[in-house]
Amino acid sequence: MQADKTTVQRLLKTAVGQINGVMKMVDDDRYCIDISNQLQAAVAILQKANREVLHAHMRCCVTEAVESGNPDEKIDELLDLFDRTGK
Repeated sequence: MQADKTTVQRLLKTAVGQINGVMKMVDDDRYCIDISNQLQAAVAILQKANREVLHAHMRCCVTEAVESGNPDEKIDELLDLFDRTGK
């Protein structure tokens, strides 16, 4: 992985903490909207971690593939990812 591991690990640990907090909120029968807001915050952090990984992939892996004259595999991987995420 070419992404900054410290950044990605920090984001993932934050998401884990939020998810643990959401689980406690569910156990405590907290208000639905409050739970939903915290779930959305956890999703946003996971998306940010994913962007970090994908940006590094494009800067390193895809760039190397283009420079080597063989970008098709890396481009297909990205297209498949976009198809699976619907974005």
